[in-house]
Amino acid sequence: HTVTRLHRVSSLAENFSVFVFSSSSYSKSLYGNDGLLPARWQLRYSGKPLGEQLLSSPTLLWLGPHLGLDTHTAMELLCLVGAALSLAATLVEGLRDSVVFFCLWALYLSMYQVGQVFLYFQWDNLLLETGFLCILVAPLTIIRGSRGVREHDRVTFWLIRWLLFRLMFASGVVKLTSRCPTWWGLTALTYHYETQCIPTPLAWFAHHLPVWWQKLSVVGTYFIEIAAPFLFFSPLRRLRLGSFYLQVLLQVLIIVSGNYNFFNLLTLTLCLSLLDDQHVHFWLRKANMTNNTSESRLWSWLCYLVELAVWSLMIFGSVICFDLQLDTTKNGISSRTAITYHQFNQFLKTVTIPCIWIGVFSLTWEMVTAMFRWASPAWELRFCGTVQWTVFAAATGAMFTVSLVPFTYLEHDSHAKLWPGVRRSYEVVDRFQLVNSYGLFRRMTGVGGRPEVIIEGSNDGVAWTEIEFMYKPGNLSAPPPVVTPHQPRLDWQMWFAALGPHTQAPWFTSLMYSLLQGKKDVIELIQTDVSQYPFHQQPPAYLRAHRYRYWFTQPKADGSRWWRRVYDEEFYPTVHLGNTFLESMLDQHGLKDKSPSRRVFNSTVAQAMRWVRSQVRGVPAHTLIWTLIACSATFCLLQGLRKRNKGTTLTAEDAATVNDCTENLEKSDEQQAVEEEEGEKEEGVPSEDEMEAAEGEEDIVCDDEEDEEQEEDEDEERKEKDEILRKKGI
Repeated sequence: HTVTRLHRVSSLAENFSVFVFSSSSYSKSLYGNDGLLPARWQLRYSGKPLGEQLLSSPTLLWLGPHLGLDTHTAMELLCLVGAALSLAATLVEGLRDSVVFFCLWALYLSMYQVGQVFLYFQWDNLLLETGFLCILVAPLTIIRGSRGVREHDRVTFWLIRWLLFRLMFASGVVKLTSRCPTWWGLTALTYHYETQCIPTPLAWFAHHLPVWWQKLSVVGTYFIEIAAPFLFFSPLRRLRLGSFYLQVLLQVLIIVSGNYNFFNLLTLTLCLSLLDDQHVHFWLRKANMTNNTSESRLWSWLCYLVELAVWSLMIFGSVICFDLQLDTTKNGISSRTAITYHQFNQFLKTVTIPCIWIGVFSLTWEMVTAMFRWASPAWELRFCGTVQWTVFAAATGAMFTVSLVPFTYLEHDSHAKLWPGVRRSYEVVDRFQLVNSYGLFRRMTGVGGRPEVIIEGSNDGVAWTEIEFMYKPGNLSAPPPVVTPHQPRLDWQMWFAALGPHTQAPWFTSLMYSLLQGKKDVIELIQTDVSQYPFHQQPPAYLRAHRYRYWFTQPKADGSRWWRRVYDEEFYPTVHLGNTFLESMLDQHGLKDKSPSRRVFNSTVAQAMRWVRSQVRGVPAHTLIWTLIACSATFCLLQGLRKRNKGTTLTAEDAATVNDCTENLEKSDEQQAVEEEEGEKEEGVPSEDEMEAAEGEEDIVCDDEEDEEQEEDEDEERKEKDEILRKKGI
């Protein structure tokens, strides 16, 4: 895993922190002194030392009085610091650091501790767990100064993949363990699109797809959430890539059909842990630095056969479990659940413990391979590497061990087999939300129609006016909004409140009481533009709430309407200030503020926070978030283009500089040659010309010597002939 991919995960996680902290601009309306559930009620200053207070409730809000801030101003300060730090780290690579992630995690944990019902969502837990893992994954640049790849990166990064497995596998399993008849009957999606909290416009079209397609989509959901996660730990990369694209497909479909804030975007970020460098380079159109030519053809074909067998087995199992058959009469595919709850429960008992062992073997392999990579010849590097590996391997092992407790909540017998020491360790760290249990869409609600609470106000008790919220369904002609990645917390809780009596939602009484008082902070939760609120000039004298049943309109119905509804029942009786029922409900739920009025803090920080609040007041949260997204995306795009142009082309000045350097090098070479020649002359060493002349003279001398020798030979021969003739007397 390259440091580039680690930084991409860190950067995306930083982005989600921007979304979350920016969405928390409603903190004053929800948790302020005039909010629905004031946060200061959660902080009881009993005179204990600060350390004990932080241990009992780990939140930085305990420091508010020391900074001259009340609780809700301190919350706004935390939101502002978190959003600014997240945005800065998104834009500046050097700030994607472990220290920065620790600060973000501590800031959001502080908000979570006092968030009460408005922050108790699974994606808030997921963000906290992911943020803590990023502390282990991200480099420690600010202190150590190096952003290079560390050999233990693969070990800590493995925890991201394990978190993704727990999230997806649990989300699929709970749909069947809940015994919900719609999930077992494969009809859940025929209700889901119109009964989800805040649907999108595309949900209307998805709702009217054929029933056989909706049932087949449920089968596909089981396939992606229960079967595919086992491929996350496959040693064959194409199986991991296949599971990656299946997860991406599911998350994208959820995003376009429902407003689930940052949850699906964060899940997509976790899916990056399934990729390898080769595939990332393929995306970025970069040359792959890994050489795989050493693989034999036989091994490649063997891998192909194994992959084909795995996919075939998974598809065959799906066909058998859900009795998939071609239906020529409906031009589709028929499906039904062919397994029983007992059979699925036996399957769950069979695979839960093996899942743990798969995680153990996979993590052990990463640890062992990382340890051998530290085989450096220098003992100093080897010692430092061993220390780092030991620390991070121990932290990773501890996180994995503690996560087994929430993971085994899926199956009671497996949970009972865990070592008691593991459960005690989980209880110690539970307050910090380091590991959590997951399981979304456990049961399908709204089978008999989407329940929706409509609040009505009146000045005389005769003429009633509906109070319309910005996001949740109400007006039959208003199209469903698109607010991802923002989560309107009040609108979401209105959806949950409609599922039961008002006594299960104590905050609803606080909402009615605040609207009767005309509190502007609470009104901004309903309409950011207060002028759109029907009672913005004068608070209503009377309030009541009714429950309706909503459905999407049919394709051939009135095209100007998205919804149709029928009256169900009274949800909250007619109340007014001083009403006996209202007063009793306030006393019953402890919603009356009996504490003495607190003094207004006028410190410099408090004044600065009030000024910032006045500047952003009236701006919808989703508009603010999309503005931040657009600005950061534009900046990152320009920065990427600048780096690309800088790396691939040379400017005119750069080219001139290169030419000057080349000429200087050539001149330097010529000058060096002349200096060497002069030095050789001073030392009496002949030059090249002199050596050539000398060689020529030597050749001439050699030729003369050869001629003299030839003449001497001829003279000797002549003398020998004369001597022979003389002896013969001639």
